[in-house]
Amino acid sequence: MPIYYECQRCTACCRWPGDVKVSDDEIARMAVYLGLSEQEFIDRYTRLRWFRRGLSLQEKPNGECVFLDGEDCRVQPVKPQQCRAFPNLWNFPGFEKVCEAIPHRVSAEEFQRLVAEKTGEPGPGTASAGRPGDLRS
Repeated sequence: MPIYYECQRCTACCRWPGDVKVSDDEIARMAVYLGLSEQEFIDRYTRLRWFRRGLSLQEKPNGECVFLDGEDCRVQPVKPQQCRAFPNLWNFPGFEKVCEAIPHRVSAEEFQRLVAEKTGEPGPGTASAGRPGDLRS
């Protein structure tokens, strides 16, 4: 039986350094949400990814996400898919030591339903689901 991790919004995942890639659609949604043009959003909040393969969110000097404001995400309703997918569609060894998500053993069908509900993406094992690693490449 799979384990579904119920996010507690502890923001630990927002506090470690990482590469949060953003798509054109995500940039457009976040720009509208923040009242910016797409170009203003790109100039203020993104950086060119390794080997020039798209854009990623900038980080604060301490490694935190640029949108972390205390214990809140400034773009929570429109946050990138990569953020919505953690830790159920991708994670890394030892994430449980810093993440306060509550693990629940659920059926495969329930896992897929919960993942789809929280991320808007099909869960693993569905015909249209990608590999978990695809979200953080």
